[in-house]
Amino acid sequence: MLLIAQNHLQLIVEVGLMLFVSLVFFLNLIPLSLSVVTFLSLFLMGGFTLLFGADIALLVISSSQAEFTHPFGPLALLGAVTALASLKVMKESGVDIRPLRRFVILFIGCITIFGGLMHRSFLILWLLGLFLGYLMISKSFREKSVFTLRRVLIFIGAAGVGFILLEVIARVSGMTIFSPLLRMGRIEQYSLSSIKTVLNNIQLIGHNAKASYWGAEGTAFAEGYITLPMQFVLFFGLPFPMFFGVLVNQKDTIDYMLPGIFGWGFDFGILGLVGLMVFVLGTILIGFKILNIYREKREKNNKKYLGREVLLTGALAAFCAQALIGMFVFNRSINGMALLTFIFVGALILANVVTLKSRE
Repeated sequence: MLLIAQNHLQLIVEVGLMLFVSLVFFLNLIPLSLSVVTFLSLFLMGGFTLLFGADIALLVISSSQAEFTHPFGPLALLGAVTALASLKVMKESGVDIRPLRRFVILFIGCITIFGGLMHRSFLILWLLGLFLGYLMISKSFREKSVFTLRRVLIFIGAAGVGFILLEVIARVSGMTIFSPLLRMGRIEQYSLSSIKTVLNNIQLIGHNAKASYWGAEGTAFAEGYITLPMQFVLFFGLPFPMFFGVLVNQKDTIDYMLPGIFGWGFDFGILGLVGLMVFVLGTILIGFKILNIYREKREKNNKKYLGREVLLTGALAAFCAQALIGMFVFNRSINGMALLTFIFVGALILANVVTLKSRE
């Protein structure tokens, strides 16, 4: 009985531990050479290009969509940065990367367009992740940054043009889902009242029961505002509070319209928020420490860890971008299915600790 989760937070922790152990075995038992990791990253990018493209096509044709960008956007980012890092390693080794580079650029371009049309939050995460990935790759190979003032200004200008084009498309087509102004208006409408709700009712553990939808019948802690996918919880038949149907609107004020630090603080209390921040900062610091070790081994002409180095680079870029967007912009980016992705990428980073130690 001790292994059966009693609430959403315990389930999140247990799933995280299981993913960590699984990935430790994965990294130790499967030989991840540079060629294997490069192939997997290209396969991942190609798959998500098709998935995001099909999603936006369904939106245009039938006005229905699955919104794959929220849960799978970080995985697409992991694949993209990993592929870019792989190309850099191969180029340093004298390999002609031009054919592969064309595929990578094509996939990045398509994912940017398809994902950006579906969700502006994904576009922010995607561009931020690519930016962080380029910085990591430049740092790993001791190069000057590719980002000059001129390029940054061009990027900002392109982003502004894209914003205007999306608004034009929304008004011409009548599909308000494309409108950035509508999204900003919804955030403005709901976020302030939600922030007040959180700040006035947050406690050391959980929140004031009167502020919860469930009221006196609720637990005032881990009530499902922050959770793993609903289908995942139902599959195991766990008796946790769940938001169904119309009730989801009651959750949205804590879920979608707030930065993650408020959502986690409300559902798990101040201690839960501290735990999240310790996990995020610890994972990032450990990841960069291991990445530095991998770089030193590569510079000593040790090619044993090349595959793991580029994979770790992609995982770090994806994790950092998702953490920043989820914690400080949109809670939805680290909630539900996206939370499972977040835990997976974090566990992938931490699993390198055991892998590295076992091979010393």
